[in-house]
Amino acid sequence: MARGESSSPRDLLNDDERIAWLRLIRSENVGPVTFRELIRHFGSATAAIQGLPELAARSGRRVSVASRADAERELAQLAKLGGRFLAIGEPDYPAWLRAIDAAPPLISIRGSVDVLARPMIAIVGARNASVVGCRMAQKLARDLGDSGFVIVSGLARGIDAAAHDAALDGGTVAVFAGGLDRLYPPENAALADRILDAGGAHVSEMPLGWEPRARDFPRRNRLVSGMASGTVIVEAAQRSGSLITARLAGEQGRAVFAVPGSPLDPRAAGANALIKQGAHLVTEAADVVEIVAPMIGRAFAPQSDWLDSGVEGGMAEHGFDGPAFLDGTDGKDGAEDGLPGDPASTPAEKWGHALVAGDGEHRNPDLEPSPDDRQLLIEALGPAPTEIDTLIRFTRLPAALVHVLLLELDLAGRIERHAGQRVSLVE
Repeated sequence: MARGESSSPRDLLNDDERIAWLRLIRSENVGPVTFRELIRHFGSATAAIQGLPELAARSGRRVSVASRADAERELAQLAKLGGRFLAIGEPDYPAWLRAIDAAPPLISIRGSVDVLARPMIAIVGARNASVVGCRMAQKLARDLGDSGFVIVSGLARGIDAAAHDAALDGGTVAVFAGGLDRLYPPENAALADRILDAGGAHVSEMPLGWEPRARDFPRRNRLVSGMASGTVIVEAAQRSGSLITARLAGEQGRAVFAVPGSPLDPRAAGANALIKQGAHLVTEAADVVEIVAPMIGRAFAPQSDWLDSGVEGGMAEHGFDGPAFLDGTDGKDGAEDGLPGDPASTPAEKWGHALVAGDGEHRNPDLEPSPDDRQLLIEALGPAPTEIDTLIRFTRLPAALVHVLLLELDLAGRIERHAGQRVSLVE
């Protein structure tokens, strides 16, 4: 295949563009939100790669840009594993994941892409799960599979492993905290192989060779909840990663479910607390299906942080004049069962095409703030997350200028991005 040609009829990026996206997201201090802002600012990944070093240098920091050789090597290694990359604008990219804050611009996948197009439910819980907890997870996974749902989880010990194992016939997706070649925990290697053999999939946003660290698991959890219309918690202590997943699901606008347990068992304390806080109580799969069935086919299109090009008009300029669902409805009529049959015609896919092609209006890449502008914004920031719109109003700086300044500070490692278009200063 010649360089620059698409590798699949369903690919929107050609080979050169895919390498540029991979280089950009693998560059130092570039996460999903920064990636998006760089694309907006420069108009394309290729232009962003060229302009990134100078942009970061304005705040006194040199950043390392991933080389083309490294990107080509990772592409080749993933292909050797039988995997591929999916870009956020491409039809095979999971529709519900595309709608979350900070959706990864590229995910790597091994296994079936078809399983990603089906409705998903996340099942997560304690690693030191009880026999009863594992049996409950297995029953829910099996029955939800019979109802047409794919089970997504994190391939951890305990509840995750039990749910994956019971969902093999119905379909299951394992999300990795490290690279797809860095399975954790190693004891679940045989289960991971069975998932692929059964037509399931492995998914990760991390580079090949990346060993998962403690802070990578919450990042993985946002993908677990983000791919699903609902998340079920089966056994979770008061302080556990499963509760992080539940919180993320709630922030993503997804349904949160919990299986009640004995008040005498500390492994049930977190799930019981979720129920007290308003999570849906679950004793059988029908409890889940009843809640999520009306949602299927109506995943929210990406919010304005993906759609707003940074100029006045925002969503309206891209053809969005109100809340949009991936089935093209406005949310007022009843939804049909199943995910959209033609993803390429949905609002989210149309935006994906624009993002990939570099269409639409962009900020001025030559815009350079003054030292006074930079100092004014830094003084307005603090350790508490603050909405970007609030910063614009407070500083009275043009919106485009504030976004450029935040990009500089982000690349220099001086700010942290938070959900809801909020930022905080890193001391």
